[in-house]
Amino acid sequence: MGFFESLGEFKLDVLREIGNIGAGHAATALSRLLDRPVDMDVPKVRLLPFEQIADEVGGAEQVVIAIYFRVEGDAPGHLFFMFELEPARRLLSDLLNVKIEDEDCFSDMDISALSEIGNILAGSYLSSLADFTHLTMTPTVPQLAIDMAGAVLNYGLIQYGEMGDCALFIDTKFLQEYRDIQGTFFLIPDPDSFGKIFAALGVPTE
Repeated sequence: MGFFESLGEFKLDVLREIGNIGAGHAATALSRLLDRPVDMDVPKVRLLPFEQIADEVGGAEQVVIAIYFRVEGDAPGHLFFMFELEPARRLLSDLLNVKIEDEDCFSDMDISALSEIGNILAGSYLSSLADFTHLTMTPTVPQLAIDMAGAVLNYGLIQYGEMGDCALFIDTKFLQEYRDIQGTFFLIPDPDSFGKIFAALGVPTE
């Protein structure tokens, strides 16, 4: 039985708790950035096989905005935060009061704002995981791409080699006064890193 198949409900509960705490950290950080209240719904946290990741954001050919990081340290891996284009436009409009002049593209200012938001969100989740495990987990400088989801994921493979076969999936929903805005966070640890994370948590991996 592989590591992914051997994960029990207790391990999933640990990861869900980490996701919940990360969401709280992210909401606080965004509120400070925007100087206005930002709430986040309790995220949906699951583990997925690598090959199912693109399906969760509309399929391999779905165009997304992806903020990508390499995670370095004790438990290295890959970290992505993805928005579909329309939620990203609403995020800029509703949270940053930025008007999208051209519906088919994003300005340098738009991209800079989205990169900063992705950086804050991803950093919040990664920080909560590092706090729980007492492992060093440091994100690199974020890179932003607007491309098909399959191409974005393959970029990580090409740049850094084979990814692990399992991803921590966190659906994040920003609660606004008039409508919700949703983004998706994926942490894809390197093949040996999930075992290190659970060992650090005192959770048996066998």
